[in-house]
Amino acid sequence: MAFSPVVAVLDACTLYPFHLSSFRWQSTAWVHARWTDEIHDEWMRNLVANAPDLSVERLAATKQLMRIAWRDAIVGGYAKHIDTISLPGPGDRHVVAAAIEAKATHILTWNLRHFPARILKAHGLARRTPDAFLADPYDQVPQLLLASLANARRNLSKSGLSAEEFLNVLRAQKLTRLAKRLRGHLGDM
Repeated sequence: MAFSPVVAVLDACTLYPFHLSSFRWQSTAWVHARWTDEIHDEWMRNLVANAPDLSVERLAATKQLMRIAWRDAIVGGYAKHIDTISLPGPGDRHVVAAAIEAKATHILTWNLRHFPARILKAHGLARRTPDAFLADPYDQVPQLLLASLANARRNLSKSGLSAEEFLNVLRAQKLTRLAKRLRGHLGDM
């Protein structure tokens, strides 16, 4: 079965957890991930606030590497849409504006209440948690997802996580539906 990739804007909260960002959103066959410099700045600010031992320079280098690796992921020109969007928190309007500009179909976020479905629908958008979003390709093309997860785990070479430990990390990062589906495939990761 073929799986058509979707264009999705990633809210900062989906880029913040290290292991989740190592999943390499952009390199997956089921999503064309998009973000903005403002989204980058938000996840970096939050990470520095919660892990002050990380240097801003290291995070800036990560941001630059992401820009180089995924040149088409950065969305610009979205500011013109901000005033057309009404959300519970005005600070989230830039995410929707970026999705409109990128012609995205989805916003991936853990903060569903920040992005009411009825408001997003008016802009042709849907919202999903990363867990729900990642469960879909497993259900449709499990080998594709397993290969991507195995690659993400290999990229964590410094931590040397076993497949079971990697699943525990996914669970800890609220990817419980995904981890449940992967339980029987430890040898494939």
